[in-house]
Amino acid sequence: MRVFSSTCTFDYSWDEVSTNNWRKYCPWNDKATHVIAVDTLSRSVDPSTGILRTERLITCSQTAPAWVLALLGGANTSHVYETSIVDPAAKRVTMTSTNMSWSNIISCRETVVYELDTKTSSPGHERTRFKQEAKITALCGGWQKIRTKIEEASVERFGQNAQRGKEGFEEVLEMSRRVFGEERAKMEQSG
Repeated sequence: MRVFSSTCTFDYSWDEVSTNNWRKYCPWNDKATHVIAVDTLSRSVDPSTGILRTERLITCSQTAPAWVLALLGGANTSHVYETSIVDPAAKRVTMTSTNMSWSNIISCRETVVYELDTKTSSPGHERTRFKQEAKITALCGGWQKIRTKIEEASVERFGQNAQRGKEGFEEVLEMSRRVFGEERAKMEQSG
């Protein structure tokens, strides 16, 4: 097993980050063109805690080399199962995702947490801490050397994709702040 981990702080409030998390794969994010569809499987709110629980299926196009697809089987699309928990009282979003495609060959379990950064936030200027961890395990029998190579290559690619994902989410956050700010200004002028 190999582990990828990353942390950063977004210069946006927890409200902005948690709301825009649902827009992460929208047209504002030109870094997520590989996402074909996001289907919500279930969504519920616990009336006593206000915690929102959502399950989604994310369908992506993949760029695996043709020889890999021919050798191991598979298609040009892959599926990821995601569960998210939004706890408004704790100001925390926790998402876990697991690959469904090629799960007999490789397992990738990712956990992402967005939470109010109490250390760097100040009144009127909240910031949000992002923590990401992915555990990647190759499941291809007893060939340790091959498993190690698959895991190392997967962690490297995951890291590249994670960086692109953060950049894309920053674009979504920036666009959202601008668009909703313009709408607020219009409403104030007309009201």
